[in-house]
Amino acid sequence: MRDTCVPSGVKLKDTGFGYTLSLIDGKYKIIIIYWLAENKVMRHNELKRSIGTISFKTLSIMLKELEADGLIIRKEFPQVPPKVEYSLSERGLSLVPLLNMMCEWGEKNILSAQEG
Repeated sequence: MRDTCVPSGVKLKDTGFGYTLSLIDGKYKIIIIYWLAENKVMRHNELKRSIGTISFKTLSIMLKELEADGLIIRKEFPQVPPKVEYSLSERGLSLVPLLNMMCEWGEKNILSAQEG
């Protein structure tokens, strides 16, 4: 058992912690993962409405990166107009416990932050 997941003398990018951060970095990736975890399957415009503050272009870029990293699945239906749905892959679903821990931590600590 190691003392830390970011040992001294090792570059952050060369650690498991750094790798995880590289997959969910940025303002929106973890939010996209959250919404897909909550709703199972969503279309581009549903995600955009749920997030609210993201541009069409930025959402498209984030979805492409998440797909390239194997965290989401893009399913395209051959119809007019085009229909595309996004869902979490098995790899993406494996991040859900991390999201749950973040939620629990926030719920426990928000009260102490408001009191302080």
